[in-house]
Amino acid sequence: MKVGIVAGEASGDLLGSLLIKALREQRPDLEFVGIAGPHMQAAGARSWYAMEKLAVRGYFEVLGHFREILGIRNALAQRFLAERPALFIGVDAPDFNLGLETRLKRARIPTVHFVSPSLWAWRGERIHAIKRAADHVLTLFPFEAPLYEKAGIPVTYVGHPLADAIPFPAKRDDAREQLKLSSSGLYIALLPGSRQTELDYHADLFVNTARLLATTHPEARFLVPLATRETRAQFDAARYRCKAEHLPLQILFGHSQLALAAADVALVASGTATLEAALLGCPHVISYRMSPLTYRMMKRKAYLPYVGLPNILAGEFVVPEILQDDATPENLAQALDNLLRHKRVRDLMRDKFAQIHHTLRQDHAARIREALQRFLQPAVSRPAHDATLTAAVRSG
Repeated sequence: MKVGIVAGEASGDLLGSLLIKALREQRPDLEFVGIAGPHMQAAGARSWYAMEKLAVRGYFEVLGHFREILGIRNALAQRFLAERPALFIGVDAPDFNLGLETRLKRARIPTVHFVSPSLWAWRGERIHAIKRAADHVLTLFPFEAPLYEKAGIPVTYVGHPLADAIPFPAKRDDAREQLKLSSSGLYIALLPGSRQTELDYHADLFVNTARLLATTHPEARFLVPLATRETRAQFDAARYRCKAEHLPLQILFGHSQLALAAADVALVASGTATLEAALLGCPHVISYRMSPLTYRMMKRKAYLPYVGLPNILAGEFVVPEILQDDATPENLAQALDNLLRHKRVRDLMRDKFAQIHHTLRQDHAARIREALQRFLQPAVSRPAHDATLTAAVRSG
């Protein structure tokens, strides 16, 4: 049985891979096709296009790639309409996936959106587009499901798969051993983002921050996990631009979780990586830069005073957020230096992270299988199932 699936960036690729594994535990016959990154491909998905083509963030950044992205979406829709998968799953990437889902749903291909857009943070009006696009929504956070229930959208809170996949507590010594690091060294992880557009804004910033930290902590070593060859090339170019060739950086191809588990502290671009850092118990500073126009537009539409997932889940500022014009190498280096010098602050942060971990651990694999089983019935039983469902809707 064929299942269409599309992820648009590294975090979605990781979440998508865990979803694929969860479903294939009971249904090894499922064939996943669409757009997939390395994690999803390792789980068995076939990718028709490079995931990096979709990894663009920000209103004005997208404009430069709009024609190519629209062409990919149209081609995908045509292929899915021709092959008619039993189900389509859009993993995050709402600006790309919701339009695709709407088109497939109109053609009576069942659609599921996995990972709710941040309606609770900004652009709450998108819930109307989701209602048009998705037959069912799978949410990662407990406060999201009531928003969909109120709008009459079928929804299941499945917990966050990373909370199940990441052991608690994380074992720093094991992570350091796997990365062949000293058990007693000082390590700082730098996660500048998974998209090339994020590296455009963050590569020099993170390199220069590391340069400043190296002057106050000469014993420090820096771990830099990067998701793709393209982002690795961007970061290498930044090292040369910033004259930091001799900075003690260890660039990793992937392995972001190992880097965070091994690190004493981290500097993390806002996104799913901040949640990974929290689940791995790594004290960190959150930063982000984007185009000034995009930032002003997003800030006007925001409902919350914070952007980092650990802070949103805690309902308070647990992790420092240093954004946009405030995100200078001097400010970021100072914030990380404060973390390194104050054990009590790191311990309090880890206590909050532990609470978040326990809240999100919900046996997501079982919840996903239960939520999607009605879409994945064997073809011979599907007409009867559909007829029963239709009768139930009419009688209700």
